[in-house]
Amino acid sequence: MKERESADSSLKSQSILTQVMDKGRFQKLATTLSLPAGQSIELRCKGSNVTWNYPSYLDTFKDSRLSIKQLDRYSQLILANSTAADTGEYSCWLQLCNGNKCRKDETKTGSTYIFFTDKEELFVPTPSYFEIVYLNPDKPAVIPCRVTTPSAKVTLHREFPAEEIETDGTDIIYDVKKGFVYMHPTSDHKGIVYCKAESQGAPQISIKYHLLYVEVPKGPPSTTIAASPNRAEVGDSVQVICTVLGEPDVDVNFRWQYPGQEAESPVIVQNFWRLINRGSGHTTRISESVLVVEDFEARDAGNYICIAQNLQGETTVATKVGLN
Repeated sequence: MKERESADSSLKSQSILTQVMDKGRFQKLATTLSLPAGQSIELRCKGSNVTWNYPSYLDTFKDSRLSIKQLDRYSQLILANSTAADTGEYSCWLQLCNGNKCRKDETKTGSTYIFFTDKEELFVPTPSYFEIVYLNPDKPAVIPCRVTTPSAKVTLHREFPAEEIETDGTDIIYDVKKGFVYMHPTSDHKGIVYCKAESQGAPQISIKYHLLYVEVPKGPPSTTIAASPNRAEVGDSVQVICTVLGEPDVDVNFRWQYPGQEAESPVIVQNFWRLINRGSGHTTRISESVLVVEDFEARDAGNYICIAQNLQGETTVATKVGLN
């Protein structure tokens, strides 16, 4: 009974998404679908206020092959002249709106993963020839070498020393919709890897992935501040530098409060970041915000406050610049 119930509930959630076939026929979609690249596809989602999700690649290039129309009783998604790069998840859901506030109706959703098969392109093409993958000890890491043909045999290889990396199904698994997943990344996994796929023909090689190991405590930014010089004459140039050490893929936003702010003293603020290798394969991101007062005046003396913010919170640091 339980199996039947879960099957029924999954069908219920799938029922709002259908594929339009020839001669006006409709087909409910399974969790995956394989179509030859080059074919066009039309999907429909029941409802008067529908939102779609599809591979971000199609948005990045403002692709004219994709069109979405909301009609009275359903929304229509048409993808013309499909390519291997369009492989991915296509989903839709009904929006429940009250005024201008909307939320997803979890009971009215539909999703399918479409493989656009192409024997010339066994791997889903990417815009770059090289990608960085961060290995964080706290979470699984994905080597995103996805295939366009679900039946392809895919293996993972280290560039140096040249060897195939065994996927044991526990620590390293292969997910046809994601790629290879390192469940418990360690610094031993760092290095350059690539994937190889075979399907009725010559094997094909993916782009290369550079695996960098990260070990930085999670939380609000770890922030320091320093002024140079910390005592200045009128007319001097003063630099105040706010520095954050953090995870390579975590963005930091900076805000400043300074003595001449209300008087609109002219200052220059520049933000930048870079990756550094701290040895033992550990990679850290240094984010810096530099505030420059080029022509120091008496009103510029006082406390310079830097507020650094990431998704985990914010940290405030301050330093004083005196007038000689």
